[in-house]
Amino acid sequence: MERPRWAPDGLDLDRPSVARVYDYYLGGSHNFAVDREFAEQVIGQMPNVPELTRQNRGFLRRAVRDLARAGVEQFVDLGSGIPTVGNVHDVAQEINPAARVAYVDWDPVAVAHGQAILEDNPRTAVIGADLRDPAAVFAQPAVSALIDPAKPTAVLLIAVLHFVPDEEKPADLVAAIAGLLAPGSYIAISHASPEKEESVLDRAATLYRQTASPVTTRSPAEIAALFGDLEMLDPGVVRTPLWRPDFPDELGPEAAAYPGCAGVARVG
Repeated sequence: MERPRWAPDGLDLDRPSVARVYDYYLGGSHNFAVDREFAEQVIGQMPNVPELTRQNRGFLRRAVRDLARAGVEQFVDLGSGIPTVGNVHDVAQEINPAARVAYVDWDPVAVAHGQAILEDNPRTAVIGADLRDPAAVFAQPAVSALIDPAKPTAVLLIAVLHFVPDEEKPADLVAAIAGLLAPGSYIAISHASPEKEESVLDRAATLYRQTASPVTTRSPAEIAALFGDLEMLDPGVVRTPLWRPDFPDELGPEAAAYPGCAGVARVG
């Protein structure tokens, strides 16, 4: 296939990418046929997955909004994917134009496209790095130029820790990230979690084993344990649509069965 201008040389176009599949779910255009074919297989198992993805993006927006209003001026989005409408800088800089955002992903398309669309925004950076080495991420010159380690930072782990298997100890990863942050910082997590045993989410997770990022689903209790002894903000770890919803009266019973959980905790 013809390589688009925004796709870097050497990009593997034969294997689906989690970031590009997510972009397809959100209605984006930065994905390839292999990503769309894979996404449609997942949708065949979970027909509502685009809506679930939008609900997850809604949590991201609410968390960033509340933390920006609380005075947080710098954000690090680990596993950010491809920037789309309503991303971190859109929300944070609408509240505080001085807010700074570092996007981090290991997908070269996510990085290349993010750098292209944000090249005129001096308070953002997009870097290619592996979130499993947070010390190296924060040491990146593009990150350290924006993020002052002495000031409170919000670290976002949105729909990404379910790509970290148990053997890589995701709770230890969260603790390592927290150890790099100043007191008064925050960590936000959303994570796939089946609402019942043998759910359609588990069948969809089986499909993700075809990608470079297989999925590990976890129970609400296991997701809460990822935060360790950090101080949870209200309402704690809950089904993703139930975390500080904008219109709680409009939530239907399906919100309590959403196949994912989310929460935000304070550091120090």
